[in-house]
Amino acid sequence: MTSLPDSAPVLPEVTDPASIDWASIPSPAFVLDETRLRRNLALISHVQRESGAKIIVAFKGFSMWSTFPILREYGILGATASSLNEVILADEEMQGEVHTYAPAYSEEDFPEILRRSDHIVFNSLQQWERFRPQVEAARAAGRSIHAGIRVNPEYAEVETDLYNPAGPFSRLGVTRREFPDTLPEGIDGLHFHTLCEKDSDTLERTLEVLQEKFGTFLGSGQIRWVNFGGGHLMTREGYDLERLIRVVRAFREKWQVDVILEPGSAFGWGTGWLVSSVLDTVHNVKDAALLDVSVSAHMPDVLEMPYRPRILGAGDPPLGDHREAEDVPPGHLYIIGGTTCLAGDVVGEYVFPKPLQVGDRVVFDDMIHYTMVKTTFFNGVKHPDIGILRPDGRYDRVKVFGYEEFKAKLS
Repeated sequence: MTSLPDSAPVLPEVTDPASIDWASIPSPAFVLDETRLRRNLALISHVQRESGAKIIVAFKGFSMWSTFPILREYGILGATASSLNEVILADEEMQGEVHTYAPAYSEEDFPEILRRSDHIVFNSLQQWERFRPQVEAARAAGRSIHAGIRVNPEYAEVETDLYNPAGPFSRLGVTRREFPDTLPEGIDGLHFHTLCEKDSDTLERTLEVLQEKFGTFLGSGQIRWVNFGGGHLMTREGYDLERLIRVVRAFREKWQVDVILEPGSAFGWGTGWLVSSVLDTVHNVKDAALLDVSVSAHMPDVLEMPYRPRILGAGDPPLGDHREAEDVPPGHLYIIGGTTCLAGDVVGEYVFPKPLQVGDRVVFDDMIHYTMVKTTFFNGVKHPDIGILRPDGRYDRVKVFGYEEFKAKLS
C-alpha cells in the first residue's frame, strides 16, 4: 500500500491472507476485505482533503454497491456513470452527485439520464447541440445541470492500445484542431481521460499538454470545472501522493476552477481476491488443473490486457511458459485453466508447493477492481459469489448467483 506523510491519518492494519481460512469460504467467490477497502478510502479521503479536488468513484472500475455506505463514511459523495444503468445505480444506491459521460447518448435514454444527473459530459460537439435544448429546458425549470465537453489532448502514456483513449484516430473526445475558436454557449466544464493506472508524474505531463492546447478556454471565465478523468492509481504502493496534491492545487489556483478526479481502480486496488477450487487435474505432457472459475468469463482482463494474475502461495516457473516439459522446477507445476469449453480459457503455468487435489482452494490476488464489473455468464458456468470479509473476521456472503440471473440475460 502507498505510504502517507506525517500529516495523514493512521491507516488500519490489513488482514494477512495467510491467516484466512479459505476452505471455509464457499467457492467460487469474489471476496472483498473491508479493512483493505477502508485503508484505500483513508488514502483517497486524504488526497481529497489536501488537494481540494472532488474525488468520485468510477463505476466502470468499481461498482460494488453493497460497499457504498462505507464510501460515504469517508466523504465520497458522488459517482461517475457511463450508461443509463450506471446512472440509475449511482442515483439510487450511491445517493450523491451523479456525473455522467458516455461516448454517445441515445434519444431514448437521454431524458432519464438528464433527470438523474448533476454533471453531463458530451463526447462531441454534435451530441451537445443535439441534446442542448433538453439541458436548457431543465435549467429553465430550476435544475442546476453542469454540461461539459470531453477533449482529447492527443497525449497519453498508455502502453496497451485497447486502453489508450488518446491513440491515433480515437473516437473519444474532441481534439484541438476540431474544437471551435470559442466555447459553445451553455458549456461550463471540460473533461479529459488519458490515464490508465498511472502515477502523478504522468498526470503532470498530461496537464502541461492540456494547458498548452486548451489554455485559452480554461482562462475564458466560462469554465468552472475540469474533470481529470480516472487512472489515478493513488492507492498503489509507491504512488507519489504529494505530487498529486501539489499538481491539483496548482491547477485549481491557476485557473480558478473546481477539479474532479474519478478513479475506479484506486478504490478497489488490492482489496480482495477471487477464490476458486480445483475440480479436476489432467495430464498431457504437462499437468493441468481445472478450476470452478473461468478466465474468459470471470477474469477477462487476463486475456485482454493481457496480464498474469498472482496466485497466493504459488510461484512462476523458473524459465517461464516456454520451458521444456522435462525441465522440472522445484515444486509442482500446473497449467491453470477454467471450466468453460473455450480452449484458450487458461491463466498460465504456476508452481505450487505440493500437488493439487480436487477441492483445494486456488486464490487469485487483487481481483476486485475492474474484474468484477466485467464478468459474464459465458457457457453458463457458475458465477462467483460476492462476499465481504469484515474486520472482526466474519464472512458475509452478500450475493449468490444462480440460474435466474443466467436466464435473465437471455430470452
